[in-house]
Amino acid sequence: MNILILNDGRMGHLNQSIALAKHLGADYKIFPVQFTCKVFKLFSYVLDRLKIYTTSLFKLEQPITQSYDCIVSAGSSTYYANKTLARKLGIKSITMMLPQSYRYDFDLIFAQAHDHPPKQNNIISLPANFSYVEPKGLFVPKGKSVGIIIGGNNALFTMDQERIKAQLDFIFKAFQGYEIAVTTSPRTPEAIERLVQSYPFAYSVIFSRNKINPIADFLHQCEVVFITIDSTSMISEAISYGTSCVEILPLSEAKNNKFFTMTQTLEKEGYLHLFDGTLGNKNLKIDFHHYAQKVNA
Repeated sequence: MNILILNDGRMGHLNQSIALAKHLGADYKIFPVQFTCKVFKLFSYVLDRLKIYTTSLFKLEQPITQSYDCIVSAGSSTYYANKTLARKLGIKSITMMLPQSYRYDFDLIFAQAHDHPPKQNNIISLPANFSYVEPKGLFVPKGKSVGIIIGGNNALFTMDQERIKAQLDFIFKAFQGYEIAVTTSPRTPEAIERLVQSYPFAYSVIFSRNKINPIADFLHQCEVVFITIDSTSMISEAISYGTSCVEILPLSEAKNNKFFTMTQTLEKEGYLHLFDGTLGNKNLKIDFHHYAQKVNA
């Protein structure tokens, strides 16, 4: 199978499309895409309702020179191009998220349950974002280990230094004798990075200084992995690979948001535990390889 992947420039979106291709064992090529001008995105909603598809609304950074079996994408800046090119090339159109504001007439839609997708034959509801995890050998502990994955600020959360400190203090007290590893992310505030550096971690990655990603190795090696609640991508990876128990570190008391809705549902199903000062020992894993086979159904 040969897959054409559209990329809107957001790694969280692109990684879901790549994950599908890898679970299928397919070859793939990535094509960056963008609307020719911003207002054309609004036009695309209207044209989609009218079932009018034209390549003049968007541009690819490179020409399509070979044949593909399907086109895959995630993100609102890709959906109109996805439909248009699928029709032009005569191939399947697949999205990795619910394509809100567009008609749900793609050949296949993988939609996260927290987006409350409608029940349609072409919509596959997922408990989390599509993920494919590949350990890289960046973290190789000599004994029992615990991993901590720290995200950062976003539209809904601002990291509280005192809250993070209290969580780190608990982990170091509860896991004496373990190798405790940590990684920050591109969004981690400088103050939180300084806090992290004040602890005696056996292994640490401060992303602003060392742009590597050991998350897959944490999932492969660690008995327990703690993850801040601000990233659906990181959480999705953690509940799809390895045997680690997953603890989600809350960043506020807010519960009326997609992050809490997603994690609360996953907790009820046994995939993770919302950290409340105790450990939940939840390590059920999602089989995304099984979901990927829907493409061939």
